[in-house]
Amino acid sequence: MTKTLVKAPFKADHVGSFLRTTPLKEAREAYINGRISKTALKSVEDQEILKLVQKQFEVGLKSITDGEFRRAWWHLDFLSGLEGVEEFETEYISQFKGAKTKNKAIKVVGKVDFNHHYMLEHFTFLKEAVEEYGDGSQVAKFAIPSPNMLFTRIQEDTYYNGDREQFYHDTVVAYQKAIQAFYDAGCRYLQLDDTSWIDFVSEERIDAVVEKLGMDVKDIIDTRVNCLNDAISKKPDDMIITMHICRGNFRSTYITSGGYDTISDAIFANLHVDGLFLEYDDNRSGDFGPLKSFTRDNQTVVLGLVTSKFPTLEDTEVIKQRIKEASASIPLENLSLSPQCGFASTEEGNELTEEEQWNKISHVVKIAQDVWGTI
Repeated sequence: MTKTLVKAPFKADHVGSFLRTTPLKEAREAYINGRISKTALKSVEDQEILKLVQKQFEVGLKSITDGEFRRAWWHLDFLSGLEGVEEFETEYISQFKGAKTKNKAIKVVGKVDFNHHYMLEHFTFLKEAVEEYGDGSQVAKFAIPSPNMLFTRIQEDTYYNGDREQFYHDTVVAYQKAIQAFYDAGCRYLQLDDTSWIDFVSEERIDAVVEKLGMDVKDIIDTRVNCLNDAISKKPDDMIITMHICRGNFRSTYITSGGYDTISDAIFANLHVDGLFLEYDDNRSGDFGPLKSFTRDNQTVVLGLVTSKFPTLEDTEVIKQRIKEASASIPLENLSLSPQCGFASTEEGNELTEEEQWNKISHVVKIAQDVWGTI
């Protein structure tokens, strides 16, 4: 039987998270304060996700997510659901410019593994909603943190006692199991979110990671490339896996600035993902020079030219011109358009309204239609 390959990323795509709605925020607060049960909270989540799915249909998106409505964090919720990983309260100073996150983190307390993860049920609900209410052209897309978001925490863990090789092996195997489990649940479009690459966007951050790990910068980069490639090495042929890179996204703030120059070969030539979602909404992300390292005819580079941090709509002609500039290095058919990040990497969300959020998505869809004649 011939397997049908999902045509993703789409020409108009998005990173995945959406602003939490008022009913969802109120229900979550009521649950935390003990006023409603977990079952009641889930009922509200279900209802709000169904409305979100319908809204994505209305604005013309083909990749449909659950907005990460059941999560507090884009990464901690998934990682703490792995065996051997726990979430805990910590003390630290937020890295974000002018904003402070909640003091939550994860630690490795046992052998890392993947068994039955509760987010499989989250995906199943989304997939069934897309199939029931869609017209067959939409695809349920799910996002989880990259294995690098766990593996890079080796210095903070106690269980492995600095045994990088064993920690690497267990992390990769756990992700291989996770990818297969999502595939078995019907997932054909999976996104791996990876902010570990911001270690290489400026000399200051490069110096810090080299000092911390005691390794050559090339070896550190190669290890992260290998970790991701090994994790996805057993993915089925009819499953699309993409990677998203950003420089931090919390309450419309960011962590750092810098281009992709140091990692251009790593991400454009050496990573085996089917697509790359790249933050390119302002000069914090550098110029298009690194795109010249692109070598893979079967890979899509999704240009995040539209910011999710602020409500003002970008000038349409400016965005089209930037796409044209990028096409000097990457064929236009290998390019797509999206916001540079999600609208709510954490449940607090960015500083814009829901209406402004959907205006942004509609803007992406309209420009994509103009440039490629399709979404």
